[in-house]
Amino acid sequence: MKGIQFILQRKILIGLVTTLILILGSYAMIHMDEELMPPLSMDGGYINIEAAEQPAVEVERTITTPLERQIESIEGIKEVRSTSSDGRTSLQLAFERGKGDEAIKEVESLTNQLTSTLNVDRVEVGQYGTTQNYQFFLDLSGGDMEKMSEFATNTLEPRLEELPEVRDVDIIGIQNNEMVVQFDREKLQENGLQIDQVLPILQQIDEEATLGELSGEAGDLPLRWDLSIDNTSDLENLSIPTQSGPISLQDIATITLQPQEQSSYVWKNGAKEFLFAQVGGSANFTDIETAGAVREEIKAMEDEGLFDGFNLNEVVAQADYVEDSINGVTSNILIGGLIAIAILLIFLRNLRATFIISISIPTSILLTLTSMWMFDYSLNMLTLIGLGLGIGMMVDSSIVILESIYNKKENGLIGMEAVTSGIKEVATAVIASMLTTIVVFLPIGLLGGEMGQFMIILSIVVAITLISSVAISFTLIPSLAVNFLKLTKNKQRRKNGPILNFYERLVSWIVRKKRYSLSILVLFVAMFAGSLLLVTKIPMTIMPDVFNRYAELMIDVEEGLSQEDKQEIVRAVHDELNKIDDVDSNYVMDNGGMMYTIINMTKGDKITTEQKEVNEQIFKSLRSLEEEHPINNVASVMEAGGSSPVQVNIKGESFEQLQDLAKSFKAELEKIDGIVASQTSIDHTIEEQIIVLDQKALNEAGINQMQVRQIIEQSFLNQPIGELHIDQQDVPFLVTWDNPTDSKEAFFDIDVPTASGNEKLSSFVSLETVDTPNEINHVDGERYISVTADIEGRDLGSINRDVQKVVEDFKIPSGYDVTTAGDLEAQQQVIQEMLLILGIAIFLVYLVMAVQFNHLFHPLIVMSVIPMTVVGVILGLFLTQRELSVMSAMGIIMLIGIVLNNAILFITRTNQLRTNGMAVEEALIQSGKDRIRPIFMTSLTTAGGMLPLALASGSAGNYQAPMATVIISGLLFATFITLLLIPAIYRLFSRTKKKQKTKIESPVGETAM
Repeated sequence: MKGIQFILQRKILIGLVTTLILILGSYAMIHMDEELMPPLSMDGGYINIEAAEQPAVEVERTITTPLERQIESIEGIKEVRSTSSDGRTSLQLAFERGKGDEAIKEVESLTNQLTSTLNVDRVEVGQYGTTQNYQFFLDLSGGDMEKMSEFATNTLEPRLEELPEVRDVDIIGIQNNEMVVQFDREKLQENGLQIDQVLPILQQIDEEATLGELSGEAGDLPLRWDLSIDNTSDLENLSIPTQSGPISLQDIATITLQPQEQSSYVWKNGAKEFLFAQVGGSANFTDIETAGAVREEIKAMEDEGLFDGFNLNEVVAQADYVEDSINGVTSNILIGGLIAIAILLIFLRNLRATFIISISIPTSILLTLTSMWMFDYSLNMLTLIGLGLGIGMMVDSSIVILESIYNKKENGLIGMEAVTSGIKEVATAVIASMLTTIVVFLPIGLLGGEMGQFMIILSIVVAITLISSVAISFTLIPSLAVNFLKLTKNKQRRKNGPILNFYERLVSWIVRKKRYSLSILVLFVAMFAGSLLLVTKIPMTIMPDVFNRYAELMIDVEEGLSQEDKQEIVRAVHDELNKIDDVDSNYVMDNGGMMYTIINMTKGDKITTEQKEVNEQIFKSLRSLEEEHPINNVASVMEAGGSSPVQVNIKGESFEQLQDLAKSFKAELEKIDGIVASQTSIDHTIEEQIIVLDQKALNEAGINQMQVRQIIEQSFLNQPIGELHIDQQDVPFLVTWDNPTDSKEAFFDIDVPTASGNEKLSSFVSLETVDTPNEINHVDGERYISVTADIEGRDLGSINRDVQKVVEDFKIPSGYDVTTAGDLEAQQQVIQEMLLILGIAIFLVYLVMAVQFNHLFHPLIVMSVIPMTVVGVILGLFLTQRELSVMSAMGIIMLIGIVLNNAILFITRTNQLRTNGMAVEEALIQSGKDRIRPIFMTSLTTAGGMLPLALASGSAGNYQAPMATVIISGLLFATFITLLLIPAIYRLFSRTKKKQKTKIESPVGETAM
């Protein structure tokens, strides 16, 4: 105890260190970054490739399969899944743990190298993470599209991108012009021209080049070739040579500068007369800083009067949800701390003692924040939840130490002697209790994927919080207790109250005979067995949703839809959403086969329905559109990147056999209650027209296959030539026909020049209609068919159990395999990992207690609390209907370390009394009387500190509440287990004829107040 004596002799030093902690902690709190989630890279990546108009089979053969073979050879690649569809392929990559950052670089390099030789339009390679590309969204509406487009291009985008807080700005829906040359087939023929004679002339216009240099008085002067065209008239008068002399381009074609047909659109509330802007923040700035800078710049533009006849509206700002989450968790921490202090005052009934203990809370918090700042942690939802969970536990060590000091003063010791003696009695128990709480977090590193990274951060923060609180309890608490802690004047020991008298009689009966102790054990075992029946009634999921009053959906539509078809879908979506009261606005962005949808909900006083119910109404309404509109699926963006929560993959050799098995399995899946929108990856096929050549007719006409192909390609002319600088802007330059070939009749009516004159194309070709798959799926290069479905009215866990039963009962031939994937697979993997972590945590706790007790059996008595604590956990989740998720599982692991502390104190006190010669029965009764108040104090302060988190309902509520609910319910139930079950088990396995040989440090003093 020389360290304690040194501390007590250096109270000025302790005061200065405490002041330094307050200053550094306050500085850290102000300067720490604020984020929704910490920036983490996941063990997963993606490759998205747009491949022009190639069919799914061709995409699979020329792009997907070669790319898969190359990627599988990269070190660190665990699994490759791909989906090939018309004009697009998407690969999902799973990396070995910790190898994603390096593997994605090789993947990007290899992909760019391979696709550089292929016919692809766009390649996107990335790694999944918590950081979003864009965090701030705006819309421009209510004005002329041309004016809004000009403002967005020339003012909004450049001014925002000049801000250091902004990385880039992406404007969607800008109205651009294009120069279109529509050739007249008849006029070309009248002038004896073929289209391939005119195209080279157009490709050479607007050329600028330096051809050489000429000497002059001022030196060498560059000689330039300049045929640039800067107006429509120059293009119309472009000279085209013919056999009868030159003609103008306008003699054979119509030239127009017209609005460009967009490849993708964005709609607001069903209308597309608006622009959508996405703002991405710079890496060195937080979302809050980016949002502040953008809002300030927008206000400056408004003050300058730049919004001419249109409105610039803020759609979504990630910063708002960051602030809402952080403010919500922070307020819960403050309220929890006040509740813990109030509980202490009720039990201690001594203002000085309450003040000494309660001062440890803010000091410990600021010391924790200082440590987090030094570790470069940010204030985010995970770190604040960890801090909130530690609030209640912060005072446990302070309570034990102060109570022991008070007891020594009550027994006649004073000043430094009372403090030193009091701390000496409980130091080992306090440190051991802290270690049992912290040691359960060590196996968290075994949890894979992004959830493992989340939980490691949470665990480290809780550990830092506990270590900080113990450090404060061994330094600040003794320094204050030396002189500031006073005994209550004329204090007399209060008589036992009715609760304590009842407990004494109950424990006396339990330990009187072993059969009574056995009956208590049987009762608790029966309660444990009965509680297991409620497990199936508890909703289960992987990670809880974050409710922030907006939703992001992906609407999967059929391939080949026209803009009119998509416009009709968007109108239907808006009409359905307009029927839901709490839906404020919606935005739909066309992304080819996917329509990305943002739904804003009412906020503040306008909220009438909880977001969970609003989400259910949205999904139910939009999925009802699948019957009447070409919609394949509606899913949340958070569900594995937009996939359905239920997914089962069927693999095998024969594709025809796979089709039959998929249809049969889908029928079985649809029998499960709660399964909706089930489909297979082959439900949707696309009709293709295959050109069949009549080789005999070709030979008789003296033409070959390549000539026919060239004629057909020219008939579908829609060719970009380049760009022209017209009216101070660069516009795309496109050539096409005035009457495009868009029907079978027009196709067969194409003229084919032969030696005997023009003949119709129908003389040489015919068309064969075939069905091709809409998409083709691979896993590690092997084809499979997926059966997917959505969930309505039930949780993922209960659905998972039913799906697993269908999989087990489903009969499949040899060589075929049926496995769950997606959320179902992820949930099973998480359950297995959490059970492994739980087992290792229990073993580590046993090791700590075995060292503390120097006994192999006593730790088992203490650990008997663990399975019985599950009863409280199950009851808590069942009564509140909180989801059993990774967050609540983390609460269970934390609970293991917490609930054992009271049992350790009980067993330690019993062993001390027996060492002093007391009989087993008397020792158990006296130990219960001595420990009932501190056990209730530590349990209630911990539960009270976490109560606001359990009742939280803000953006982070679904993350905090399950974990806090598990800890509170389990801890409160464990309190009764400690006071009743521990005496019963100790009595059953104790030897009454011999004194206990295990010697532990002297007991914690009796309750002071």
